[in-house]
Amino acid sequence: MTSDGVTVSPAALAETLRAGERVRVLDVRNRDEAEQWPLGGGDVETTHLPYMQFVQAQAKDEISDLAADFDDDERVVVICGRGESSATVAGALRDHGVDAVNLEEGMRGWARVYHTQELDADTGGATVIQYQRPASGCLAYLVVSGDEAAVVDPLRLFADRYVEDARNRGAELRYAMDTHVHADHVSGVRDVAERSDAAVVVPEGATDRGLAFDAELVGDGDELRVGDVTLEAMHAPGHTTEMTVYRVGNLLVGGDLLFTESVARPDLERGDEGAEEMARQLHRTLSDRVLSLPDETVVAPGHYGDSAEPAEDDTYTATLGELKARLAALSMEEGEFVDYALSRMPPRPNNFEEIVETNLGRGSVDDEAAFELELGPNNCAATAD
Repeated sequence: MTSDGVTVSPAALAETLRAGERVRVLDVRNRDEAEQWPLGGGDVETTHLPYMQFVQAQAKDEISDLAADFDDDERVVVICGRGESSATVAGALRDHGVDAVNLEEGMRGWARVYHTQELDADTGGATVIQYQRPASGCLAYLVVSGDEAAVVDPLRLFADRYVEDARNRGAELRYAMDTHVHADHVSGVRDVAERSDAAVVVPEGATDRGLAFDAELVGDGDELRVGDVTLEAMHAPGHTTEMTVYRVGNLLVGGDLLFTESVARPDLERGDEGAEEMARQLHRTLSDRVLSLPDETVVAPGHYGDSAEPAEDDTYTATLGELKARLAALSMEEGEFVDYALSRMPPRPNNFEEIVETNLGRGSVDDEAAFELELGPNNCAATAD
């Protein structure tokens, strides 16, 4: 872990975790906030010490007692929301002999970390890049074939990144695509289009949800050509009514339909009242459409959770055969599946209603407000087994 002995950058911390190294974290946020949005993404051992408790210990000259909780040879990364309170705590611990460093910009800095990893899948000749955001578990995809590219489920915060990455591979973006109306992050499709010649593509069912901007609409079976490959749209309702996933060779870019450790949650569009019917629809989609695909189909989901293990190529993907063997939900009859899905819904994503309105184009927020809206964990999946 690269640091100056006082601070560590979010990027350096992320690389340490990606390398499989253990990280000791001291989280000085309020306990509720720390529990709702922990720093994850690898082998992390976290101790909670709310900042006010530290202040009280400092006033009683008890910092040495706190320092005694850490081994002499271990580095401790101290975190808070913005990297301010944690800087004070890290400094005090260093004064008492602890190798403590402050996470620069705190969890706000962590939210800006974005990795790329190339998928090892038979896509018919396309290169597919998976973008990984460890702070929220959001995944996006860049499909490049020849001098054309498409980005699927882009985040607004990283709109420039997709355009730049495509051009670095000798391609221009032809499409900026959403698989559905997202509830956990602010979509970047329109921002990508403003920075390139990409056409905005959304599922045709988004119009029924109140889509308020011009876009190219796709329905079940429609095909989008990118260079020498075809992205075939498949309507896959259940998480939302308009959810549409894409097949590229034996790769299924699956949005928030099926994850490597769980299935989608069914309540974000229609609330608790409509969750049961959406869960039944999700079961039909999985049983009748997705599970009929070949077992060697590689599923590339829209999110990953802390319990997810990366594949051999370091992407959060799995073959359909692996998921059938791993996830009990995929072998359940409809009634059992519905009970399972409804009993495993985590808290709804922060600010999800305002995020949905923004992604439909019925609300408008500036870049800073958009960033604030989506801070927090990914809660688009049913709780993993």
